[in-house]
Amino acid sequence: MSTIKRYDKDDSTSYALGATLSIELLKARPDCVRRIYLHSKLNSAEIINTIESLADQASAAIDIETNDKAFRILSQKENCFVIAEFDKFDAPIDGSAPHIVLVNPSNAGNLGTIIRSAVGFDLPDIAIIKPAADIFDPKTVRASMGSLFRLRFSHYDQFEDYISAHKDRPIYPFMLNRDSKDLREVDIPNTFSLVFGNEATGLPKEFACIGTPVQIHHSDAIDSLNLPIALSIGLYSATRSRDFSPHFFDVANEVQL
Repeated sequence: MSTIKRYDKDDSTSYALGATLSIELLKARPDCVRRIYLHSKLNSAEIINTIESLADQASAAIDIETNDKAFRILSQKENCFVIAEFDKFDAPIDGSAPHIVLVNPSNAGNLGTIIRSAVGFDLPDIAIIKPAADIFDPKTVRASMGSLFRLRFSHYDQFEDYISAHKDRPIYPFMLNRDSKDLREVDIPNTFSLVFGNEATGLPKEFACIGTPVQIHHSDAIDSLNLPIALSIGLYSATRSRDFSPHFFDVANEVQL
């Protein structure tokens, strides 16, 4: 049996909690998978066969063990029956691709939701300005629904460091500012940087002088949109001229196991 301990941000490993996340990890980054834990109550032959098949296809051996203790330590959710332990990985952003820039995101769940939206809109390059929530926190991984494993990301100590590394690209800070343009009236080119601030404070006022500040107009019945929703609207607007294949799924069967 392996040694099991709760996640720590300073560890070199993290966990994907759930069958859906574990299978996505095995598909996207099998080289990072260390071990798969199965719960003794897992009774889905389809899930077990899928996990074993994907593990067999990996270039390095992946241990699979039934270990209920792992679930008592790592997951408090009663419907979690698969956990994948994986090595943290580097996947730097593509300098020629469109970027999402997150300035000091502080909530792991929000960060995971943002990652899911980014990958869903085929914009998988996120620059993160520190300090920031831990991208490998199991809460982030779970909220991303495994999209983290298809993401490219880079961390920067300051926004200026990001600008220095990625010069001469259109920048669109999202700001509730009198001079910000209505997002609906802005034509965003193929290569761009959409910049979003912290959930609580937004972007500092100096960002109003950077690039083309934009905002999402909504009714005065609310004071603002939360960060994941605002970002998703921004992504939809920036990719509205792209063609995506429609994706259909059965909501009733989207279960975390």
